[in-house]
Amino acid sequence: MDLNWFEELEGRIPRGGVRTRFAPSPTGYMHVGNLRTALYTWLIARHNGGKFILRIEDTDQGRLVEGATDVIYSTLRKCGLTWDEGPDLGGPVGPYVQTQRRDLYGKFAQLLVEKGHAYYCFCEKTESEEDSGDFDRAADPCRDLDPEIAKARVAAGEPYVIRQRIPAEGTTTFSDAVFGDITVENKTLDDQVLMKRDGLPTYNFANVIDDHLMGITHVVRGSEYLSSAPKYNLLYQGFGWEIPTYIHCSPVMRDQHNKMSKRKGDPSYEDLIAMGYLSEAVVNYVTLLGWSPKGEYAEREFFTLSELAEIFDISGISKSPAIFDIEKLKYFNANYLRALSPEAFYAGAEPYLKAAVKTPGIDLKLIAPLVQPRCDTWLDIAPQVDFFDALPEYSNELYCHKKMKTNEENSLEALEQVLPVLESLPEWTYDAIHDALIGLAQKLELKNGRIMWPVRTALSGKAVTPGGAVELAHILGKEETLRRIKAGMAQLAK
Repeated sequence: MDLNWFEELEGRIPRGGVRTRFAPSPTGYMHVGNLRTALYTWLIARHNGGKFILRIEDTDQGRLVEGATDVIYSTLRKCGLTWDEGPDLGGPVGPYVQTQRRDLYGKFAQLLVEKGHAYYCFCEKTESEEDSGDFDRAADPCRDLDPEIAKARVAAGEPYVIRQRIPAEGTTTFSDAVFGDITVENKTLDDQVLMKRDGLPTYNFANVIDDHLMGITHVVRGSEYLSSAPKYNLLYQGFGWEIPTYIHCSPVMRDQHNKMSKRKGDPSYEDLIAMGYLSEAVVNYVTLLGWSPKGEYAEREFFTLSELAEIFDISGISKSPAIFDIEKLKYFNANYLRALSPEAFYAGAEPYLKAAVKTPGIDLKLIAPLVQPRCDTWLDIAPQVDFFDALPEYSNELYCHKKMKTNEENSLEALEQVLPVLESLPEWTYDAIHDALIGLAQKLELKNGRIMWPVRTALSGKAVTPGGAVELAHILGKEETLRRIKAGMAQLAK
């Protein structure tokens, strides 16, 4: 073989700094576990002043979903996970899409055959067997086939796969930053398929080749890949390459016994955004699913992405599975919403307010500050403000409030007193409405609640509202306020 080609590729590999990669398959949505992998990978790179690489692993052509690559780009950008090299940016070790690199893998597989660490297999296997490598090594006659005979059969056009030749004896030890050293007996490992009959590599092989050629120093992946890790080690050793630092993360669970699954209704990142959660809150919460800050930050919960990058330490990653708690995420989100500036909150709330309040003339900017302290997610807005469009049917029992000392009879009396006062207001401002209602209560020698509660009830028809009587009257406008008060009086008089 021409080794100059391999040496040229080796010469392109960036050296001397931390390089991490997120390498998703474009097979649909971004689930929470996948997002967490991207986060940890990005944080390791940024914490160490290194490079974060985006690579698209599309060799499993049967599972590709149209538009899924765009979902990956969009999700990472929304989460603030910028990349330094990738399909759209290019870089020194591109291309960054596996199917565009397909000519590489076969040559490396052949090199591994030459080195004695792989072999051609001509046995008839189903595609699923090829993908899984599930077969009895001892029963495969191709493992001990004379190399020259195998090459002749390849040259004659006979279909084949290339399998990894696992040593028959001994053990392989794999080191992981989270789980420590793991030693397995080689006889328990299967001769996995490296190159399939269609000329495309399996995930396990392409991963190793690409990680090496891209100079990846730290690899973050799920703990379900721990069983494959010794085979990765043997591939690296077969080529004579340096093994990267591996960080295997325990799964994200929906409860003590079940992994999160889209099929079981668990939300993806996109679902969470559609459910009214902020990207920043999701990122903060998901980072803490299986990782804990240390030292002075040990008791802290809320972090910006830049703060996380500054303090992220691999040693904080837990071996234990993390349970995704939607109520805990809601708690995070509520804090993030309340911390937004009025301008930022309105920018986020505006589409939800517009969808819920369509009456012309209603100033949505007056409603936004009323709902901001009362929202856990954006979806909490609509149920709180729907009465601005149309007064709902309501029971007179709403006028009865023990603390305010109101009942149906004195509520009707209050509204009868309020109506002419508001009708006579020359200008409809918050201060004018406030002073008029407070002044009326003082004139009648009543507590403010005896006036405010009946007015708020008549204007909203709800037991709980964002804002009180003055705010609601101001937002609804004079004409609609007077109309609703008259309707309340009529209802109470029946």
